Amino acid sequence: MSYFEQKLNTQLTSAFDLLARLYDLTGLVYLYDQNKPTIAFLPQEFLVSRQSKLQQVQQIHFNQYQIKSEPSSLLEFCKFHQSSNTANAKGFHGGYIGFFSYDYSADQFIEIDAHPQPNFFLGRYSSFLKFEEDAWYFYSDEEQAEYIYQEILNRINQPEQIPALSLDQQCHPRWSKPEYLNAFDQVQEYIKAGDCYQINLTQEFTAHAQGSLLSRADELWKLTHAPYAGYLKLADFELLSCSPELFIEFQANRQIKTRPIKGTMPRFDDPQQDQISKDKLSNSEKDQAENVMIVDLLRNDLGVYAETGSVKTTKLFEIESFNQVHHMVSEITASLKPEINPMQMLLSALPGGSITGAPKIRAMQIIEELEGAPRGVYCGSLGYFNFDGTGSWNILIRSIQKYQDQLSMWAGGGITIASDAEAEYQECFDKISAMLDLLNTWQVSKQ
Repeated sequence: MSYFEQKLNTQLTSAFDLLARLYDLTGLVYLYDQNKPTIAFLPQEFLVSRQSKLQQVQQIHFNQYQIKSEPSSLLEFCKFHQSSNTANAKGFHGGYIGFFSYDYSADQFIEIDAHPQPNFFLGRYSSFLKFEEDAWYFYSDEEQAEYIYQEILNRINQPEQIPALSLDQQCHPRWSKPEYLNAFDQVQEYIKAGDCYQINLTQEFTAHAQGSLLSRADELWKLTHAPYAGYLKLADFELLSCSPELFIEFQANRQIKTRPIKGTMPRFDDPQQDQISKDKLSNSEKDQAENVMIVDLLRNDLGVYAETGSVKTTKLFEIESFNQVHHMVSEITASLKPEINPMQMLLSALPGGSITGAPKIRAMQIIEELEGAPRGVYCGSLGYFNFDGTGSWNILIRSIQKYQDQLSMWAGGGITIASDAEAEYQECFDKISAMLDLLNTWQVSKQ
């Protein structure tokens, strides 16, 4: 079926301005996708899971939905087919968009205490906006495409009405520093006992908040310039991604690529000091050892469904610089076996090795024991699959989640036998201090 395509008749060019006006649409989602921005809405159907209860919901009228009595499994729901019409298309061009929380992903392998908020969502989207050639275009292959376009245009021409986010108190770490150091020491004991080589130990920063995360999205995205930024809203749950990390990219001809991040140093305004920090990371034997452990883990994860001999480490220990930190990044590629559903590959590899540890299952058990609260979507994945099986999924680090009036952000890092407790504690703050400082400017002053 061919798409209805129409240049959006509006002077608005920022994704934030459009999202703010489409705020009431079911399944509203935004993916920056490495400068291939997409805004999608009104999925024809979606699956959502909350506290082990799976629901399948279908659209019956514009922005009206009903629950189906017998939900499909994920693999039944997610069907792929080759299309000659999209052979050269970049980014999203119709398919499935959603997220998988860390809780949902880890629960495939270990017993976990899951967060009460939704732990996965996957919608089938056939109507969306894409930013191309300095303008937004509307695409849809639905029968009511022209009607949907007019409804979208009507909303875009109305003023935004998002409730502004305000914090009731400062967003603060749930752990005190001694509590973090105690958990660090316990990780070291597990490593010495031979349980694991590395654990990704993280801590939560929380606040009570009113209003919408979306109202502050533009400032957070401008602060971080994250290549895998995004936003998703479901009733009383919002997810705002400022992630720098790709999990898996599913390319044409069943090629797959992952780019794990392991190793972090702070940025500095002074160019000379910033270069020293970058060089220190580049030459750090500790960070290289940590990085290569995760490369080996991900090679194994990809190898389960990859063609024999196709798994290759194409880049090792590259330094990438983001607004607040330098990161050490490696890259692994492989060819997916022809009989494998890409969704099957994604689910088996989640949660990502860079945010669990090695060996992976034992690392997740230790994380569950020590961290003291469910991660929710943090360290899960947000992304998409096109109908042809291509797609891109991030790792949800540098991300904020809001469920009802609870706002949560996490940070941490990989702990090895060579890790220094004070340095690892500081790394948590290096990663999110700029985001945290900005968040805390939105605290409501008490009179």
